[in-house]
Amino acid sequence: MTFTAKSLEAYSDLVVRVGLNLRAGQRLIIIGPLANGGASLEAAPLIRRIAVSAYRAGAPLVEVLWGDEELLLLRFQHAPHDSFGQFSEWLPRTLLEHVQHDHAVLSVYANDPDHLKDQNPDLITAVQQATSRAVREFREQISRNQINWTVVAAPGERWAGKVFADAPPGQQVPLLWDAIGRLCRLDHDDPIAAWEGHLAELAARRDFLNAKRYTALKYTGPGTILTIGLPEGHAWVAGRSFSQSGIEFAPNLPTEEVFTIAHREHGEGTVRSTKPLSYGGTLIEGFALRFEKGRVVNSTADRGADVLRKLIDTDDGAGRLGEVALVPHSSPISQSGRLFYNTLFDENAASHVALGSAYKFTLDGGETMDDDTFSRAGGNRSAIHVDFMIGSGELDVDGVLPTGTPEPLMRRGEWTGRAKG
Repeated sequence: MTFTAKSLEAYSDLVVRVGLNLRAGQRLIIIGPLANGGASLEAAPLIRRIAVSAYRAGAPLVEVLWGDEELLLLRFQHAPHDSFGQFSEWLPRTLLEHVQHDHAVLSVYANDPDHLKDQNPDLITAVQQATSRAVREFREQISRNQINWTVVAAPGERWAGKVFADAPPGQQVPLLWDAIGRLCRLDHDDPIAAWEGHLAELAARRDFLNAKRYTALKYTGPGTILTIGLPEGHAWVAGRSFSQSGIEFAPNLPTEEVFTIAHREHGEGTVRSTKPLSYGGTLIEGFALRFEKGRVVNSTADRGADVLRKLIDTDDGAGRLGEVALVPHSSPISQSGRLFYNTLFDENAASHVALGSAYKFTLDGGETMDDDTFSRAGGNRSAIHVDFMIGSGELDVDGVLPTGTPEPLMRRGEWTGRAKG
């Protein structure tokens, strides 16, 4: 497709009406992407058009928090090294107050995945840990679906250059716009109706998995032999969630996954990533993790090994799994043949797992549990939640029934039997 002004309007309406399902009277904070270089505020046209859609939906106020990649890079180049444990004093409080007033949050990604590739990994880790600690309470509210929230993307020049490195520079951003449009179903005559149909299909798969009550999943693929336990009372989620005030919303656009909670103590074996992980402005590539009793006991990586180890050491829960997600290899994002170097897209191209915190809404009654009760039920808590991709056209997944009997769930990356939908 060719991304046009009409496409921009359709995308904005999709974000507000399906992603956020914004209600009249709700304020909206948009956490804008980090701008970079001479192409500052690249996502501004989209964000401004989203503001129009939000106001039409009855929002009394739309605010934007912009970032600046170049300013971040200047910090790494010039700030005192003992200052990297500091974080904004006002931002965490602002975000938390916004949530407490039952307003909505939208995050827009357009960042350069290689922005910090040449920087000191110790400093990168320090910034990530300081950020995680500072906004942990806000993320806790998000993990409970306290409000309606959504994550979407807009092309950045450097991000587009990474994804479409084989295209002339002047064509890279338009190509990424067009890819986002197709993968968000904007090429349909009625994108919102197309999304309603897609979300219904995901809901049917969610219901199938919830009826199965699997006790574990077994993964087998190149470099991967891994069993992940599922807690009693785990709940599969797909496409849409409900906020605490009852607003139905879609947290990610695009989305192709069904996901649930991993048992924090029941993970055994080795898993190898099938796509790079973009974390903290650097890429971690070709990595493998070995688990014993749910904890990472060994990690290797072809690139970014130091950042990976420090990520795992963020806190006690960072080396355990919080989420398992299943995505067919035939998903539109996978079939695009592109690596997006962006978790929002790449996690919807392949089955994946997440190190760190579990979403409390993926356990029956989890939203009302304190952290200790949640942990005793099998849920993991951490300052981080980092998805990485393990799926491919060579991955097999078995579901373990309550009787202990395994049955085929995915073969060569595709759903089997009734799970096909």
